[in-house]
Amino acid sequence: MNEILKAQFFVDDLSDDQKRVITNINDYIKQGLQNTPSSVAIIEGAAGTGKSVVLMELVRQYMTDKRYKTSLVVNHPELYKAYQDIAESIPNMKVNSIRRPTSLINYAQKNHKKYDIIFVDEAHLLYSKSEPYAHYRGQNQLTDLMALAKVVVVVYDFDQVFQSKMYWDKDLLFKTIGSHPHKSFNMNFQYRMVASDEQVAWMDDLTAEKPLKPFPDNSDFDFKMFDTAGAMFDTIKKRNKEVGMSRMVATSGFPRIDGRHNVEMDTFNLPWDEWDPQRTHWAKREGSITQVGTIYTLQGFDLNYVGMIIGPSFGYDPQTDTMTIIPEKYSHKEIFKKRKDMKFTQDEYRTFIANVLNVLMKRGKYGLYLTAYDDALRKRLLEITKK
Repeated sequence: MNEILKAQFFVDDLSDDQKRVITNINDYIKQGLQNTPSSVAIIEGAAGTGKSVVLMELVRQYMTDKRYKTSLVVNHPELYKAYQDIAESIPNMKVNSIRRPTSLINYAQKNHKKYDIIFVDEAHLLYSKSEPYAHYRGQNQLTDLMALAKVVVVVYDFDQVFQSKMYWDKDLLFKTIGSHPHKSFNMNFQYRMVASDEQVAWMDDLTAEKPLKPFPDNSDFDFKMFDTAGAMFDTIKKRNKEVGMSRMVATSGFPRIDGRHNVEMDTFNLPWDEWDPQRTHWAKREGSITQVGTIYTLQGFDLNYVGMIIGPSFGYDPQTDTMTIIPEKYSHKEIFKKRKDMKFTQDEYRTFIANVLNVLMKRGKYGLYLTAYDDALRKRLLEITKK
């Protein structure tokens, strides 16, 4: 197994918290296998709490046991590639048992297949509406998965919802589950970042448009605010040579210049990440150091250091001393697609945009480097950082 993937998804020495959650879910799965209708186990936690580590330990237990008919699904293309790589290195685990949810649903319905357990990572990316363009013609992917398995184990983080077609909140989740037995397993412990609780809270407060304050200096987490994206990129390249897995990332909204749709700011000018059918996921490719990562390539993955450019859709309000969200400057229109079955308010769209920034800032295990496209926001962040 690739050592980078092994380090992210498997831990030799699980923490007591992780062991407790795994034991409790195991008990619930065994109970659910004996009963009807299908049961749902909900693993819930914020970014970096080790949800995927817990899930993969359960996957390793059940998907290598011939007594059970199982599948692992994930709707994130880069994460799907990573799980295929992992499966090839685990004895008795079949690569073809890992699928995108639409693929599994269509295959199982066509061939009248049923499962004991279906594991769903990043379940907040399941379609909650029909999406014919992506060959999904059902109404809700979780509903369809529950109809295929005795037990469905889903990983949810409602703060990682950022598109209307994949919209989830707790009300919709429990409405979808309906009368099916279900149980939540909450993970509220931070494992990805070496950052302190106060430093993680600073990131949350920033995206929640709360008054700005200096970044806490109470851990080994490396935080720096940069006046230019060019200087930040130089530092990221240095970190990448030293420890690897260090990348530039940004939020949407950068204007087209002379027909180019790159991320351009001061001396910095790089293209966005590109979807690539190769099995190597974006963050692990050497060439991705010369591209800018997004939620579509990095959700669910760890980096060592992140160089985060807060894009043009974020500004600064001196009256409230807060970062502000400007939806009309957010250029990725998938976020704003309308649905027939529900309407979204401007505040909900703002939350989608805030979630993207929050998730990207938390990709770095050892450090976050930050700058902002908006002059006033960048100036204010530099002021409070120097205090």
